[in-house]
Amino acid sequence: MQYTKVLKAAAILAILALIVVILVYARPFLVPVTFAALLAMLLLPVAGWLQSKGIGEALAVLLSILALVAFLALVIFLVSWQVSDIAANASKVETRVREKYQEVQQLVAQEFGISPKEQQQMIETQQSSASGKMSAMITGFLSGLGTLLTNLLLVLVYIFLFIYFRGRIKGFILRLVPQERRKKALATIHESQQVVQQYLSGLSLMIVCLWVMYSIGFSIIGVENAFFFAMMCGLLEIVPFVGNITGTILTLAMSLVQGGGLNLVIGILITYALVQFIQTYLLEPLVVGAEVNINPMATIMGLVAGEMIWGIPGMILAIPLMGIARIVCEHVPALEPYAYLIGQEKKESRWKKKAGEFAEKIKALFKRKR
Repeated sequence: MQYTKVLKAAAILAILALIVVILVYARPFLVPVTFAALLAMLLLPVAGWLQSKGIGEALAVLLSILALVAFLALVIFLVSWQVSDIAANASKVETRVREKYQEVQQLVAQEFGISPKEQQQMIETQQSSASGKMSAMITGFLSGLGTLLTNLLLVLVYIFLFIYFRGRIKGFILRLVPQERRKKALATIHESQQVVQQYLSGLSLMIVCLWVMYSIGFSIIGVENAFFFAMMCGLLEIVPFVGNITGTILTLAMSLVQGGGLNLVIGILITYALVQFIQTYLLEPLVVGAEVNINPMATIMGLVAGEMIWGIPGMILAIPLMGIARIVCEHVPALEPYAYLIGQEKKESRWKKKAGEFAEKIKALFKRKR
């Protein structure tokens, strides 16, 4: 009996190791497919609504994809517009960076006894050793850009195929389970689609709301290129926990480089705290609605594992994939302990509960008006 348990545990570990190996080595294929599958779930209601208006299935799918492309193009245009605005002031920023650099040189000379001339010689030595790598870095960047464009095209093609052949994909999944469990399998598919749709649509609306709030806050306290940093903080929200903090740190660093003082730093921190409060206690219940219900421990471990396996795409995909995994585990009796391990009970604080009730009242009011 004990020997059987050991074999079972060893088999599970071997399967997990094999899955990780497949995920790592099949990354070029799996990452675009996974992005496409999640975005296809997001666009399913749009394609269905267009079909209900009498538009053919293929054209409805194509129009929904074009709507997604138009939204992404708008975001890229806004970011490019802000970057060009920053580039126009590059000489001003360069002057301030040089001033800060000279201040640091003087500080190092006073504290460590290394003269500015010796510091410059050390930097030039490092630059000469790194100059040979510059051409390789440029080549790698251009190669990476080409790969990114290819993957974007693949994602769009996969989205079309996933939505157009969704009936066949669903039929394939149902044929994998016994007849008596197909009703539960259908419920699992429907719940997974619903969670992904609510998460992605809520996240998109959340990012727009963050753009507005950060833009107002940064403009009031006097951050240069406030809209650019607001967009950056909002877009980084796609990586939970890490994104907002990273965006705020970059905003602080650039503001200091641009000549900001202590008052500006305090203003940025206060803005971040206020936005986080509004996001947690008002926007999440109102905009996001149903959550993926993954506890913080599993979330952080999932983000770290996603980054180790798939890099930044893995961090972006970790939360929705864990949400789907939790739903699947909940519907499979043998896997229920894993759903319990990564999930969490909906225990809301008093403020969050009131915010949720307020959100439900607003949603009900909009439904009545319709």
